[in-house]
Amino acid sequence: MTTPPGPEAARRLTLQEIAQAKRDGRPLVMVTAYDYPSGRIAERAGVDLVLVGDSGAMTVLGHSSTVPATMDEMLMLTAAVSRACRRALVIADLPFMSYQVSDEDALRAAGRFLKEASAQAVKLEGAGPMLARIRALAGAGIPVVAHLGLTPQTATSQGGYRAQGKTAQAALRLLHDAHAAEAAGAFLLVLEAVPAPVAERITHELRIPTIGIGAGAGCDGQVLVFHDLLGLGEGPLPRFVEQYASLGDDAVQAVTRYADDVRERRFPQERHTYAISEEELEHFQRLVEAGSPVGADDEDGVL
Repeated sequence: MTTPPGPEAARRLTLQEIAQAKRDGRPLVMVTAYDYPSGRIAERAGVDLVLVGDSGAMTVLGHSSTVPATMDEMLMLTAAVSRACRRALVIADLPFMSYQVSDEDALRAAGRFLKEASAQAVKLEGAGPMLARIRALAGAGIPVVAHLGLTPQTATSQGGYRAQGKTAQAALRLLHDAHAAEAAGAFLLVLEAVPAPVAERITHELRIPTIGIGAGAGCDGQVLVFHDLLGLGEGPLPRFVEQYASLGDDAVQAVTRYADDVRERRFPQERHTYAISEEELEHFQRLVEAGSPVGADDEDGVL
């Protein structure tokens, strides 16, 4: 099978190239995506890594946290993003309770993302007992991204959505956990809501790249939520978000104009309609008036 021309022909970014980016000092760009259109936008923009985050439970499914995301939902979202991305490396979030209970659960869940949804890697949150999960996955040849700092799946036990590592002991624990995640086999580390100097020290000490979200410019790369950076959500944004567009407002204005045009009969206009010849129209009218049965169509018009 030949590869289609255009952006789809790009070669997939490799784990070795991701590691090399850290050594070269080239910042890595990650963004979340949750469906084919957002995946295509990320791919066309040339980002390096696309995370199908369990934040999709909030951004596209309307939940108040990431916890309700299910395996079936995450598999569906990941498969759609994977179909959109040819160069960017697609990473799937393991949803809450798909990996916490046992290594076997983690392997089974991660394997489904690679086999059924064509992800190239998976991400899990936390250290401690989760280090065994990282070892099990890496040992099975499944690329693993670790996630430390604010871990949304267990935010309640952390006192809510709050910055982590703000005391000397908490920062030291983060550093030790980061080293442990690397030693367990993670190829990438996400640091969320961590003081910038702490994240910079962790980044300096690790061989694997770090991706920051609310962790300062000293990380090896950055990630933002698709809906946050494009202004597609509602409500206040975290302080670490830079909103690069206001597409939500633009969309509301566009749909409002459409609704007004429909109600005022300004839409549709003649240019939006399809023609029928006078001869066929007259024939149609005669058939209707005669009560004729429906016969076979000759051909359909092209949209």
